[in-house]
Amino acid sequence: MAGLIHRTAQAIDEMWRSIWHESSRTEKVVIAIVLLVTGLAIPVIPIVWIARIIAD
Repeated sequence: MAGLIHRTAQAIDEMWRSIWHESSRTEKVVIAIVLLVTGLAIPVIPIVWIARIIAD
């Protein structure tokens, strides 16, 4: 079970890095606005932070 949680956290972390770190400044702004407008920033950001902690 711990392995599954760790692999899931790594997958979320890798996805976030591929989206966020490989994006231009304009793309980051658009992503942030879309997340804020749709209300997804509230659940997504803490999930990503927790996943990054577990992945490390």
